Amino acid sequence: MSLETIRLEQLDLEPGMRLLDLGCGEGRHTLSAALTAPIVSVGLDLSRRDLATARTRCADFDVLEQDERRPAFVEGDGARLPFADATFDRVICSEVLEHIPDYESFLREIKRVIKPGGIFAASVPSFFPEWVCWRLSDPYHEVEGGHVRIFRSRALERQIASYGFARFKRHRAHALHAPYWWLRCLFWRGDGEQHWLVNAYHRLLVWDLMRSPWITRWLDQILNPFLGKSVVFYFRAPD
Repeated sequence: MSLETIRLEQLDLEPGMRLLDLGCGEGRHTLSAALTAPIVSVGLDLSRRDLATARTRCADFDVLEQDERRPAFVEGDGARLPFADATFDRVICSEVLEHIPDYESFLREIKRVIKPGGIFAASVPSFFPEWVCWRLSDPYHEVEGGHVRIFRSRALERQIASYGFARFKRHRAHALHAPYWWLRCLFWRGDGEQHWLVNAYHRLLVWDLMRSPWITRWLDQILNPFLGKSVVFYFRAPD
């Protein structure tokens, strides 16, 4: 499974809770949450292709074949969520808001569907690693469905807080991924073929994911505060 950006231990998941993974993509956080605790885990995305992949991945885990643990994957728009008010105990929105021109429509919907006192976890690309990518390559952010803005973390935090959410933790993640994206941008090729150096670094990341050696875990921990590719926020919804 893909490396999660959100630290699920910060969500305090308990049996029976309802969790929404908004903009779930291929379901990395949706599936991980369902594996962590016996909860109702729902992933929502606009991409039918990604949702089909997410459903297929459920078959890789026997516990998720049980009806009460199987995540639900729903096609839908985050600006108009097909759920009633105060439906979810926990909401995740990871690496999504930077793609949305009117991202505040997502924040309004998140506030509507989360229960009072619930936890909302959000992540976006960190300013400096993202700024370097934009400087190195226009196609990186000009592709269809690409990033439409670079967030400054404190400004985004204030924006989310304006909806009544109170942040209780923040951290950065995936420092070792930042150089990979810088290399991709530096050697960007429109035909999908990658430079040998990009391929070599990608193999390193796959090896790290599969083996989790202490040296890369240590490097990631040391470098995250400075080079973490993502910044992650955890908020408590108003009571």
